[in-house]
Amino acid sequence: MNFPLYIAKRYLFSKSSNNAINIMTLIASGGVIIASAALFIVLSVFTGLKDFSLQFSSFVDPDIKLMANKGKSFVFTEKDKSELLKIEGVNDYSMIIEERVIIKSENKNLLATLKGVDESYLNVTSVDSMMSRGNWIAYGNNEVVSGWGISNNLSFGVFDFLKPLSLYVPKPGRGQFNSLKGAYNSVYVNNVGLFDINEELNNEFIYSDIALARTLLNYNDNQYSSIELKLIEGANESVIRERIEYLFSNTFIIKNREQLNDALYKMLNTENLAIYLIFTLVIIIALFNVIGAIIMMILDKKRSLNTLFNLGAETKSIKSIFFLQGSLMTVISGVIGVVIGVAVVFLQKKLELVMLTPDLPYPVVFKLTNVFIVIATIFILGIVASRIASQRITKQLIKA
Repeated sequence: MNFPLYIAKRYLFSKSSNNAINIMTLIASGGVIIASAALFIVLSVFTGLKDFSLQFSSFVDPDIKLMANKGKSFVFTEKDKSELLKIEGVNDYSMIIEERVIIKSENKNLLATLKGVDESYLNVTSVDSMMSRGNWIAYGNNEVVSGWGISNNLSFGVFDFLKPLSLYVPKPGRGQFNSLKGAYNSVYVNNVGLFDINEELNNEFIYSDIALARTLLNYNDNQYSSIELKLIEGANESVIRERIEYLFSNTFIIKNREQLNDALYKMLNTENLAIYLIFTLVIIIALFNVIGAIIMMILDKKRSLNTLFNLGAETKSIKSIFFLQGSLMTVISGVIGVVIGVAVVFLQKKLELVMLTPDLPYPVVFKLTNVFIVIATIFILGIVASRIASQRITKQLIKA
């Protein structure tokens, strides 16, 4: 057996004659256990919150969205549609006409985004599953579905015939209008449902039949704002992107779900990094106790170290003893902390110990990636701390 490793394990698992050193070693080990468990639990909680936040985008955002490369709209013929469906991996698509409009209810006005969708839209997204009142639109009618925020701001409800709802959009063209009346296209609509996704979307979108949006915006039959795609599960997104770019060169800007929500993803990733760095700092502080415990152990074992030196042990080997002792202490403590963290995460998932709201338990997600992150962090920082402590050993200290 490796001589320094054998001595290191003996020092680590045997009690010292000095009770104060035993207590300090337990405190150092306990600090690493608590810090590593806390880091794993926090990473698991944040992963749960991240997945919880991003799940809402999956209801309204497609797998891939094709937007006009130039201008606000593009022409897409029936031949183009058949070519799109021939791409391997594309399950379905929905044609979209989208524009900012003014919504008027009695004497109140609000700027929102009208999204005209076709009958395939619910095959591409699951926005209808987020309906909290009423029904989804019936195609071929002047019906709309709006978010709760728009409904609250304009004080209208579902099938509220006593409060007429109208949509306005500026007419395309250049120059000045002779009268304000001729400056806008308008249409009366009937709100038949309310969706509740999140605050941003609730205050932003109103859905209608694509034919209504086309009439309001004076679009031609083959003119659209975007195309939303549903991919077959397991399809290679990069291959599909390349195929689309080949068939419709310089026509589209192609974005996946993450790119459509790049600000949200960047914010969540930044927060995740910040939390990791904060708790890594806690681990570093805990490792100061490990450094102190090893130094105290060195001072306590000076007589034994002198004997080892006289028997022929080199200073380098004696340094290795305490380096390995500190490394073993931190790694074993870190693994114990991770095990405790895993147990807490599974208890939260099963028993719902902590609640975010009275009806919603705090979301946690177990990921092996988080286990590796915590163990790697403990391992690297433990090696650094042990190296710092073991460097206190010199030939003069051993002989003294």
